[in-house]
Formats: sequence, C-alpha cells, structure tokens
Amino acid sequence: MNTPDQQAENTLLADIEHLREQFPQTQDLYREVCTIMFFRYGMTPTGNKLYQLVRKGSMSAPAEALNKFWEDLRKKSRVKIEHPDLPEVLKTAAGELTATLWSTAQTMAHETLASYRTETQAAVAEAKAELESAQSERDACKGQFEEAIRATDESHLRISALEQNLSAMAATNISLKLQLQQAKDDNSAHLQELQDARREFTAELDKLRSSSQLTEERFRTSETRAMLEIDRERTAVVKLQRELDVIRASASKAAERDRSEVAALQAQLGDHRQKAGILEGNLQTVTVNWDLATSELKTIQAQLAEAVAQAYLRRTEVENWRRQAEESQRMLAELRKLAKPPRISSKSKAG
Repeated sequence: MNTPDQQAENTLLADIEHLREQFPQTQDLYREVCTIMFFRYGMTPTGNKLYQLVRKGSMSAPAEALNKFWEDLRKKSRVKIEHPDLPEVLKTAAGELTATLWSTAQTMAHETLASYRTETQAAVAEAKAELESAQSERDACKGQFEEAIRATDESHLRISALEQNLSAMAATNISLKLQLQQAKDDNSAHLQELQDARREFTAELDKLRSSSQLTEERFRTSETRAMLEIDRERTAVVKLQRELDVIRASASKAAERDRSEVAALQAQLGDHRQKAGILEGNLQTVTVNWDLATSELKTIQAQLAEAVAQAYLRRTEVENWRRQAEESQRMLAELRKLAKPPRISSKSKAG
C-alpha cells in the first residue's frame, strides 16, 4: 500500500515527465522542477534530489539551476522603496521606518520564538513521556505484530497455494471454454453441413422422383408398345405358322409326287437298261437333291421354331426360307424334267 509521501512522489514524477516534453532545455527543466517542488508539493529542492528526479545533464546542472532559483526567489521577495519623484527625506524616513518595523518584527519574532521554544520543550517532554509509553506499547505490540506477521506469512503461503490452484483452475477453465467454443463451432459447422446435405438430398430425391416418374411413364409406354409389338408378332407368327403348314403340305404332296415319279422312273429303268448309266446318274442326282431338299426343309423348320422365340427377326427369315423353298421346288421341277425319259421318235424306234 502506497503512503502519502510515495503518492506525492509518484505524482511529482508524472509532472516531471510532462515537463520534459514542454522544456527540452536542461536548465529550464531543472528550474521548473524546483518551482513545482517548492510551491506545489512543499518540498525543499536540493541538488541531489533534483538529479535523482530529472537525471539529465551533468552533476553541476542541478546545482546551478538551484542557485538561480533561490536567487530569483530572493529578488522577488525583497522590498525596494525606490521612486524617482520622492524627496530624499521621505526616502530616508521610509527606510528608517522600514528598519524600525524590521527590528520590531524581529524582536517580536524572537519573543514568539522563545515562547514557542518553551512550549516546544514542554511538548517535547510530554512527547518523550508519550514516546516512552508508546515504546512500551510498541514493545508489547511488537510481539503481537511478529505473531501477526507469522500468521500473515502462513496466510500468504496458503494464499499463494490457493492462487496457484486458482491459476491452474483458471487455465483449465479457459482450456475448457476454448474446447467448448471449438465444440460449438464444430457443431455449428456439422449442423450447416447436415443442412446442406439435407437440401442436396431433398433436391436429389426430387430429381430422382421426377426421373422415376418419367422413367415409369416411359416404361409404361414401352410396355404398351412391346405388348402391341408382341401381339403383332404373335399374329405374324400365327400367319407364318399357317403359311408354314401350307408349305409343309405342299412339300409333302410334292414329295409324294416325287416318290411316285421315282417309282415310275424305277419301273421305266427296267425298260431302258440301254441308257442305264445315264439314267442311274440322273437318279442319283435326283436322290441327292431330294436329300438336300429334305435337309433344307428340316433346317427351315428349325429356323422357323427359332423365329417363334425371336419375334422381331422371324418375318425376314421366313421370307428367306420361302425363297429357298421356291428355289427347292424349282430345282425339283428341273430334276423332274431331267428325270423324265426322253421321248423316242418313230425313226429311232425303227432303227
């Protein structure tokens, strides 16, 4: 705790710092410091004190400034009775009056000083008695004070320990607050990310719903088209099956005719042994072509069965097989023509 003297000195130091800015010259600064010490703070300025406060310039600087301060102070406090219009007699009388007044003042001052001394001595004696009593009380209080100091030291130790614990707790509290703030910030960031994710998910869900609806509509349309195509293909397959039945029937009839013709040809072979080699070759050719036609017919049947499973390709394949069947019939017709025995003219018979 600062005493009044320490407070006054601290205030004086603050004023001196302000004066440093106002008076950069060393002598001016020392003179102003003497002035505020004497008139503002009631302190008697000395050279050492000035140098301790200002600490500027050499050691002779504060002494020179202090001498000039006292000289100026004496000049300002001296009374001069000078007037150009006063006669010399009045000047002399005024001087004598002033001297008389000064002597009287000194006498009264001495008398007052003597009374003050008497009173002061009595007060000093009384003060000494009080001092002795105070010293005895001080000795009595000194033990109490020392005991209080020990208690205070112990209290200071406990206070230090408590302050350390408090500092540790404060540091822990600050760390927890920082962690809490970080957690709050992280939570806010996570909430923001969650909200953003929700918005994105909602937008994506809306897009998926729209796309799903559009896809469903397209699927329904495609399904309807597919059903229509399947119906058309079924109708086409039924039609093709009918055509195939007709072709089979025609082929069966043609085969029967061919077999009859082959039998007739075989009967005619007995009559035409002279041309057996040629006719036998033709017969073998017819037989091979018949086998080929039969094999091709089986292949047509298998491909038609596959065409039922592949609805989109059947129509073209059936057309191809139809052309092949027609070509087979044409070949059979040509074979029939080749298998028929040539008509022998009457001249040949005569020969």
